[in-house]
Amino acid sequence: MRGILRELWRYRWRLLTGVLALFVVDALQLIAPLIVRSAVNDLVAGTGASLVRYALYLVGIAVVVFGFRFAWRILLFGAGRLIERDMRSRLYAHLLTLSPAYYVERSTGDLMAHATNDLEAVRRSCSMGVLMASDAVIMISFSLVATVGISPLLTLYAFIPLPFITLAVMGFGRLIHRRFERAQAAFSALTERVREALSGIRVLRAFAREGGIEGAFAVTNRENVDANLALTRAWGVFEPMVGLLAGLGTAIVVWFGGRGVLGGTLSLGDLVAFTSYLGMMVWPMMAIGWIVNTLQQGAASMKRLDRIFAEQPDITSPAAPHPLPPSRRIEFRDLTFSYPGTDRPALRDVNLVVEEGMTLGIVGLTGSGKSTLVRLLPRLYDPPPGTVFLGGVDIRRLDLAELRGQVGMVPQDVFLFSASVRENIAYGRPEASEDEVREAARLAGLAEEIASFPDGLDTLVGERGVTLSGGQRQRVGIARALLLDAPILILDDVLSAVDAQVEEAILGHLQGVLRRRTAIVVSHRITAVRKADQIIVLDGGRIVEEGDHSRLVRQGGLYARLNELQQALVR
Repeated sequence: MRGILRELWRYRWRLLTGVLALFVVDALQLIAPLIVRSAVNDLVAGTGASLVRYALYLVGIAVVVFGFRFAWRILLFGAGRLIERDMRSRLYAHLLTLSPAYYVERSTGDLMAHATNDLEAVRRSCSMGVLMASDAVIMISFSLVATVGISPLLTLYAFIPLPFITLAVMGFGRLIHRRFERAQAAFSALTERVREALSGIRVLRAFAREGGIEGAFAVTNRENVDANLALTRAWGVFEPMVGLLAGLGTAIVVWFGGRGVLGGTLSLGDLVAFTSYLGMMVWPMMAIGWIVNTLQQGAASMKRLDRIFAEQPDITSPAAPHPLPPSRRIEFRDLTFSYPGTDRPALRDVNLVVEEGMTLGIVGLTGSGKSTLVRLLPRLYDPPPGTVFLGGVDIRRLDLAELRGQVGMVPQDVFLFSASVRENIAYGRPEASEDEVREAARLAGLAEEIASFPDGLDTLVGERGVTLSGGQRQRVGIARALLLDAPILILDDVLSAVDAQVEEAILGHLQGVLRRRTAIVVSHRITAVRKADQIIVLDGGRIVEEGDHSRLVRQGGLYARLNELQQALVR
């Protein structure tokens, strides 16, 4: 509950004002039975002339209760919504800071469940939970004082079931907490199962695996239902039990109070007022079940959210970052790198200098470390200290945002948002003009295809660019990086999904762009890198060959064999 209390404390004045409004409402409701008692006693005594006055009192109370009830609803429920908004923003901002390694270990469905069900449970605890707990305390306290004033002995009888209610709350509260955690975990698994199926719908259909995925979904769905039914069974026993014990107190009052009226030790008006106050206490006593359920669910969800908030990003800016150097000279010194959780190095003893304005080509077989090398420059993964430098400064000493602002990177698997072609190209520069967007698209070899789209640049690409081909998605990614106009451009095998003719046209467009930047072009195709100023060949994470195209062909090594093989395939 510490996490819940921490969130409540931030809106303490709003909540306090709401509780005070609730206090006024409950206090006025507690006055009503006294008015009814007086009216009943007057009727019994045969003096009913004041009934109109009593009725006006009750109407006045109802009007005031209306105003203050509106106030506490706005204040208490509004606080819950504000807390949900703040936590949702914090969660989103925190997730953006976490490194790629974190997302390798966590499923998207699980994170989505945190952002939906868990935040909803916390909101209910911070609004309905506070409301019901405050209402219960106020109503029980006030009603207890009133009933003791009417008959201390009858009050004692009424509270005979109270210890049993306390035991039920303590026992079932822990059970509900555990079962709610399991239900939330089951919902996370269900969400991930649906997300995975929708993301891979093309593969499912291509392999005719609809039946298999339906069976897997049915199992996960059943587990989710079972977990929620287990929670419902606990809650289904708990609430009636509390209601039964609270109703038992009412039965005791009716029995002993009725005998007191018949014996003349208690007036009929006193019994009516007493049962009214007891009725006001029955709801809070029954609501104890709701309170425990709501607070325990919120506490369980807060515990799950706190686990995410406790995660610290592996890659951060230094406390006192070094100023960004003017030079864009890139250097790798004795770089050996292994991915987190693995012992086998992806790169070994890499020494390389990319002068400012130079275009570097990187080729190699699959798994040779090409993509790993370029991911280290913008610190998508952190290189060891003293191994990667920009302008002579260790990149780990630079501000992370400033460093990444210098790099325009197009990865192998280009991610497109469910928006228009224009919005995807201008993602890094939303303020870019129409002409700038079209020029970037032209340089990426996408102009003719955009002209053929039904809405041109405003054509929606669908989720993850599903309406575009692989080559079109890659070229949108290239256009996005070109429009960003960063001084360092990294193209990570971004022409693998286009044919040789389109590749040649795009490379021709890019020649002028690359000359104005420090560029790194990664490709398994020799044609994409043959005009680079310098080319390195990676094999097993090591640089095994280095030079320009002509020199590497003459050496007769791996590069020459790849070149010969690819030329033979073209022929």
